Amino acid sequence: MPLLALIIGALVVIADQIIKYFIVTCLKPVGTVTVIDGLFNLTYVENRGVAFGMFQDMRVLFIVLTSLFIFAIVFYMFKNRPEGRLFYVLAGLIIGGGVGNLIDRIIYGYVIDYLSLSFFPPVCNFADYCITVGVAVLAVYYFVKSAGKDKKKVKKND
Repeated sequence: MPLLALIIGALVVIADQIIKYFIVTCLKPVGTVTVIDGLFNLTYVENRGVAFGMFQDMRVLFIVLTSLFIFAIVFYMFKNRPEGRLFYVLAGLIIGGGVGNLIDRIIYGYVIDYLSLSFFPPVCNFADYCITVGVAVLAVYYFVKSAGKDKKKVKKND
């Protein structure tokens, strides 16, 4: 099953880098293109920080932390072999998104962002959304799984 996560991660990286190639070649020269008026724009941004542009120009720290985080997930997967295909799909999204943004930081010194929603001010990218969805659903998954174990313990003690 860890192989599933690595395949998904590789697909996310490939998709992310292809999208960013087109963003750099087509969107960078124009800056912003309206996709859905008042809701969704494609806006070229060079993000030298992390989420919401915080902690600007700490490139080396972000490269080290991202690398350690990705290594920790991969190590955990292979060492503990968690049950359930959903874990590996979500881990693949997180790994792929992390590697996609890591490539940007190493090559360019910043992350290329381009997805701009009117109700969510920061400009993000495909990799960011893969990481966000992966982490959010994984947190819910473990919360529900943990709650199920607690219910079984209560029933055994009755």
